[in-house]
Amino acid sequence: MRDDLKEVLLDEAEIEGICKDLGAKITEAYAGKPLVCIGILKGSVMFMTDLIKHIDTHLAIDFMDVSSYHGGTESTGEVQILKDLSASIEGKDLLIIEDILETGTTLKSITELLESRKVNSLEIVTLLDKPNRRKADIEAKYVGQKIPDEFVVGYGLDYAEKYRNLPFIGTLKPEIYSK
Repeated sequence: MRDDLKEVLLDEAEIEGICKDLGAKITEAYAGKPLVCIGILKGSVMFMTDLIKHIDTHLAIDFMDVSSYHGGTESTGEVQILKDLSASIEGKDLLIIEDILETGTTLKSITELLESRKVNSLEIVTLLDKPNRRKADIEAKYVGQKIPDEFVVGYGLDYAEKYRNLPFIGTLKPEIYSK
C-alpha cells in the first residue's frame, strides 16, 4: 500500500499539531456555546475524532454522508445525500468538519441545505485546502493546511475506498489512479 505513494505530505506528528492548534481556536470561538460538530462521511472521521479531543467546550456530534465523486477522482458536481443528520439543528451553532476542501461544490450544497434549517451559525473546519481547485464560492474559517493540487490519500482520505487507514497523508502516484 505504501509503495503506491509518491511522498508523505503530512506525518502523524504534523497532523496532531494541526488538530491541537485548530482545537484551541475553535475552543476560544465557541466558549460557553453548545456546539454541534457535523462530520462529513467517510473521509472526515479520523480528523473529526482527533480534532474534537482538543475542543474544550460542550459539543454534540452528528454525521452526514454525501457523495459527488461516485468512485472517481473528480467531483461530478451532482451531490447525493446518502445519510442526513439524525437530530434537529434549528437554532444551533454548527461546525462542519471536512477532510479536504477542493472544488467546494459539495460543501456549498451542504451549507445551503443546513442554513435553510434555521441554524444560529455555521462554520467550516477542514484539515486540507486546495484553493486553486475551487469552483464554488466557499471558504473554510478554520484551515489545517493548504496543499498543492495533487491526489492525496490517508488519514481518512481515499481512492476507490482504499488507503483510508494510513496514519498519515501522502500523495498517490498518478499511475495508480490513472489506470
